[in-house]
Amino acid sequence: MKITTLKMGGLATAIAIVSVLGACGNKDGKTDAGNTKTTAAVAENEKIVFVNSDTLITKYEYFQAIKAKMEGKQKSAEADYAAKQQAFQREVQQYQGQQNTLPADQRAATEQRLQRKGQELQAYQQNAGAALQNESAKENELLYNKIAEYLKGYAKTKGYKMVLTYSKGNPNVLFADESLDVTKAVIDGLNEQYTKEKK
Repeated sequence: MKITTLKMGGLATAIAIVSVLGACGNKDGKTDAGNTKTTAAVAENEKIVFVNSDTLITKYEYFQAIKAKMEGKQKSAEADYAAKQQAFQREVQQYQGQQNTLPADQRAATEQRLQRKGQELQAYQQNAGAALQNESAKENELLYNKIAEYLKGYAKTKGYKMVLTYSKGNPNVLFADESLDVTKAVIDGLNEQYTKEKK
């Protein structure tokens, strides 16, 4: 048995503003095949821009903090479950070693107790996994709201009508001119905001 593994791709999906993102995969900062991303100044008359979500999730400090926190909680839950499981297995082995010497009524009582413990351990595992998933869902929502709220203000300030998202792992946008890429400015603004919030 294993605590349900937390998929950080779930957090990555929270970054999507227009479409749902896939699991994060592109770490090399490219906006399309073969073209190295260089953030250029977006022309003032542009109404649609995009954010490279692969870059965003690797450089947004708040996302990295959430990821580290949830991974730590997952490891802690898995270690706690493993310790409980090992203790249970030792108890089962101890019973198996002496069951032939026990009276029938004591054997029956011990087996019932061990069966209950096994069921409780399974319920504990499921509850711990569900708790992690619930917390992850809440973090997803907070992350999405934080990015969406920032982009709403950013777009209004710059006069943009739409902010798209680009991800190599889920390329709903097959090509976007680099001049429309506002990723660096958005990451800088989000990280500046996060730094202020931490103080």
